[in-house]
Amino acid sequence: MRTPASQRYISLIYHHSMSTSLTLQSNSADRSLPKAPTGIPGLDEVTNGGLPRGRPTLMCGSAGCGKTLLAMEFLIRGATEYREPGVFMAFEETTEDITQNVRSLGFDLNKLVRQKKLALDFVRVERNEIEETGEYDLEGLFIRLNAAIDSIGAKRVVLDTIEALFSGLQNEGILRAELRRLFRWFKDKGVTAIITGERGDGTLTRRGLEEYVSDCVILLDHRVTDQVSTRRMRIVKYRGTTHGTNEYPFLIDEEGFSVLPITSLGLQHEVSDERISSGIPRLDRMLGGAGFYRGSTVLLSGTAGTGKTSLAAHFVHAACERGERCLYFAFEESPGQLIRNLRSVGIDLGKCVEKGLLNIHSSRATFYGLEIHLALIHKMVQQFKPDIVVADPIGALISAGSRHDAQLTIVRLIDFLKARGITAMLINLTSGGDTLEHTAVDISSIVDSWLLLRDIELGGERNRALYVLKSRGMKHSNQLREFLLTDHGVELLDVYVGPEGVLTGSSRMSLEARERASAMAAQQESDRKARERQRKREALEAKIIALRKEFESEETESVLVASEEVARKDRLEDDRYSMAVSRGADEGNGNTRPRRKLNSK
Repeated sequence: MRTPASQRYISLIYHHSMSTSLTLQSNSADRSLPKAPTGIPGLDEVTNGGLPRGRPTLMCGSAGCGKTLLAMEFLIRGATEYREPGVFMAFEETTEDITQNVRSLGFDLNKLVRQKKLALDFVRVERNEIEETGEYDLEGLFIRLNAAIDSIGAKRVVLDTIEALFSGLQNEGILRAELRRLFRWFKDKGVTAIITGERGDGTLTRRGLEEYVSDCVILLDHRVTDQVSTRRMRIVKYRGTTHGTNEYPFLIDEEGFSVLPITSLGLQHEVSDERISSGIPRLDRMLGGAGFYRGSTVLLSGTAGTGKTSLAAHFVHAACERGERCLYFAFEESPGQLIRNLRSVGIDLGKCVEKGLLNIHSSRATFYGLEIHLALIHKMVQQFKPDIVVADPIGALISAGSRHDAQLTIVRLIDFLKARGITAMLINLTSGGDTLEHTAVDISSIVDSWLLLRDIELGGERNRALYVLKSRGMKHSNQLREFLLTDHGVELLDVYVGPEGVLTGSSRMSLEARERASAMAAQQESDRKARERQRKREALEAKIIALRKEFESEETESVLVASEEVARKDRLEDDRYSMAVSRGADEGNGNTRPRRKLNSK
């Protein structure tokens, strides 16, 4: 229990005669500065390992930027993940208020207090109790802090806020000296401390002194541009180590803080030779026969109603059929509306959602700032771990910022996804008056494949067509292909070229009808000639049969005549012999009876 004396504001007595000199030691010789990891996603990456261990860090920013919550999460993560208990000393909010405020982030402070992992202390500060007299020091505060630290063996301390602690001091010399004493006390104690401070007018803090005696200064900012708010963080200084120097967006949600540690990554990401299907076989054949490269960035652009979302849905559905995870960011349609509309073309993404392979996140682009959109995508990608990410449409992000800022956001997103080997499909809506081969955010040069969808007006009709404008690393088709949105999906049609170019719709159907009629006529002519040849063949065969019969008849007649000639000769010989016998002629005079040959026939 607190004593009545501790419930009052700690008596602060300044001693003018004591002056603490701060000796700055160079850390250049020690390149491995000890650091205390924060456990906050992204923050450890920005700080290259965490906050300086055993040193104080100043966390400053305007009201509502998240200083208290960030400092509290630093303590909680340290106690639960790194076995480093912490002390939180507040000068503005009671422990009950703090406990209730962080409960929305899922943190149970009462449980941590019972487990001796966290100590909470509220010190009431009354300006009328502060007197700048001859002696004024922080011994009472040090005693109270020391007791809290020793009670749980704390390694981390948070003071929230320093303005409340020194609200009654007007003497700058006294304030600077006491600040140095306070920061030196933390170093001597060996605890890693965060001291929060309110941002001043043109200075990091209201006094403008704290940042000069701190080893690490982190600035949190909550800005509103065109009625859209964005939270950003910047490390102003960090003695003894390298650190990120850019502004980094961060989120505060039901899971706490998350910092987006990238602005634009390098070009050292790994590449893959694996190819993945677009979900449309004939489109795959246009892309070298195998589809897109895994980990590449694909851009679908076209005017309204050309079927961009339907093609993207084919790509997503094919990935889910392979058992891959997909993350779909829709900036203009709700998940239910998107699923319902795609059923009309035979694509049921609802089953993919039920299987846990597809996560559709819908929000208006104007709901967040560009940096928050990027931070949200960053967080969802890390949590869901998708193989495919679709953003539909990316041009909507312009409404959340300027065109230049939207372009930078998309570039960061592309680099972020490429670094993780995630295949991205970005959908861009081209306005009716814009050049077709142009994107709203000017990213066409950094995408790997670009499919352009367009309407073709011919014969009083508007019909859909697509072509591959570019696809790096593969041989692709240069044809302009008409396609239809049917009840079984996207169907690519054959190419028909007429005097006016590629024919689509009724013109194509008319040409197809003429080609069918021409083919039918050619077939009929071929059949007629085949029948004529058959008749000639039959006539020829009949003639051959007649000639063969005639030849056989003549051959039979010839054999009969020869046989009759032999018989006549035999009879003549018989008659001659009979006459010779009747005359009594001898055989020597040719009157011998001849021997007849037997006719085989």
